[in-house]
Amino acid sequence: MTQATNTRLSNTSLARRAWAIRRHALLMAQVQGQGYIGQALGAADLLATSYFHAMTYRADDPEWEGRDRFYLSIGHYAIALYAALIEAGILPEDEIETYGMDESRMPMSGMAAYTPGMEITGGSLGHGLGIAVGAAMGLKRKANPAFVYNLLSDGELGEGSTWEAVMSAAQHGLDNLIAIVDFNDQQADGKTTQALARGSQSAQWQAFGWFAQEIDGNDLDALVSAFDVARNHRAPCPRVIICNTTMCKGIPFLEEREITHFVRVEADEWTKALAIHDANKPE
Repeated sequence: MTQATNTRLSNTSLARRAWAIRRHALLMAQVQGQGYIGQALGAADLLATSYFHAMTYRADDPEWEGRDRFYLSIGHYAIALYAALIEAGILPEDEIETYGMDESRMPMSGMAAYTPGMEITGGSLGHGLGIAVGAAMGLKRKANPAFVYNLLSDGELGEGSTWEAVMSAAQHGLDNLIAIVDFNDQQADGKTTQALARGSQSAQWQAFGWFAQEIDGNDLDALVSAFDVARNHRAPCPRVIICNTTMCKGIPFLEEREITHFVRVEADEWTKALAIHDANKPE
């Protein structure tokens, strides 16, 4: 039997994986000259921790029944997940140049369930957690010990369907469900905290019966600890990790832009961004 390919890594090794995920994403976005690169750079650390520390899967068998599931609710984060799947060996690196092209297995928004490792056709915001709840219930009924990880955005906290799923998960005691909220405080038309996500997020989830942690989502030590605590928490309830992240993390001139939800980058700026990134490769 083929062994799961993801060996638990040291935090130093995770830093290299996160660096590589960011580089894959930059190269993909360069193909189109624009895209959701801010989200990819911001979420790289939590994706590295998910795929190279927390999750069990087989790179050569993406549909292996015993795998942990990673559900991407936010379809426009597809570039970030593709980058992680490439680094995990589930997608080939030579497909980077096809990103966003006709008939590519990597469309710009994650609507392609035919893409290896892409578990759901995310994109209609507010639906991902509900799908994850159903999957977690199904795994329990099959006595399958796999976990379901669901990455959702802070903007989705303003969707009523998200909170219906939150209540349902608690009602059914889904201790095999771990939600990850990328809280970058940025929506298409402004800050999330100026919409419907003001106040303590962890307190809100706890009030609905979840075990909640809120951390710096660009701190690998904090991420590793939070994922371990979530997975090993003994109470029969779902778990959530709220990750406060920085859009365009690691590329200062992009971090400083006022609008980072969808980033348009001039041709010469891609070279500059890659040079900055490559100069900061972890030892």
